[in-house]
Amino acid sequence: MRRLLALVLALSFMLLATPLWAQSGQQRAEAAGHSLIGTPAPRLKLKTIDGQTIDLASLYGKKAVYLKFWATWCVPCREQMPHLERTFEQAGPDLAVIAIDVGFDDSVEEVRKYQRAVGLGMPIVFDGDGSLGEAFHLRVTPQHVVIGRDGRVLYIGHEANAKLDAALLAARSATPTAIAQAAQPPKDEPHYDVGDSVPGFTAKTLDGKAFPLLDAKRPTVLAFLSPWCESYLATSRPGLAQSCRAMREQVTALSGNSRVRWLGVASGLWASRDDLAKYRDEHHISMPLTLDDSGALFRRFRVTHVPTLLLLDAQGRIVRRVEEAGPSLGDALKTLSVR
Repeated sequence: MRRLLALVLALSFMLLATPLWAQSGQQRAEAAGHSLIGTPAPRLKLKTIDGQTIDLASLYGKKAVYLKFWATWCVPCREQMPHLERTFEQAGPDLAVIAIDVGFDDSVEEVRKYQRAVGLGMPIVFDGDGSLGEAFHLRVTPQHVVIGRDGRVLYIGHEANAKLDAALLAARSATPTAIAQAAQPPKDEPHYDVGDSVPGFTAKTLDGKAFPLLDAKRPTVLAFLSPWCESYLATSRPGLAQSCRAMREQVTALSGNSRVRWLGVASGLWASRDDLAKYRDEHHISMPLTLDDSGALFRRFRVTHVPTLLLLDAQGRIVRRVEEAGPSLGDALKTLSVR
């Protein structure tokens, strides 16, 4: 186990020197999870879609834990499902296998539908608020997290390959001599919904400028998006891809309104600054954009679906949430700009 951990750490250091735009899914997952390797895993309580509670802390010291983050719209997630099911069926008493749907542009209903269609037997958790993804530095789907029997994170990756299998074997084989101290759980973040007033914090745009979310003279629109929604989901979720395209086209047409401030907030899931810049240039997007690489803004505003627009008045109060393009958006902006 020590030898495998040393190898994982060495590879992780090498990955830090690789530009994100050039990294594969495996490299992105390993780079994002680099700081977690060897550290105590969070002692979280998970709630399955069937209403069961899984206390991870009660497993540490007794079992290795394998968490797979996935989504129903994710093609490689579906391709890897036989491996996950086989791992679950062969787990035995020394390994807990848990599937975690990332909750991004997904629903419990879609998860149940997929569960029935392919006959998944392992416990399934729906990460509706993104807190589990935050705890394990989620950046791609699927993302594999292997926790050793000593309660430390042993491995984070993307591919279902020999490296993952070796990590699972090492996690199960080693007898813990001491259980890692409890890791600090993710801090509770303030959340803001329609009717709430947003405090004055600042986002950093792609061009390096600071964008204060509040402006006493003008209202603000936060446009939550994903640069791959239109292209990647065209096959697995064509309706959603079309919705992203329609909203992008309408926002592009409306964002020239100088009476309203606009900020595009891009999800960091499967996206880098270079990906976002390419998306901006390809579609001639003029509004400032920021990459929410850690997902903090998405969580803060409880956004789990793209496209989503949040309309803030000049006093910083969220007055409306819009999730589809259409005439109502233009009407809402007219009302917003005269407040």
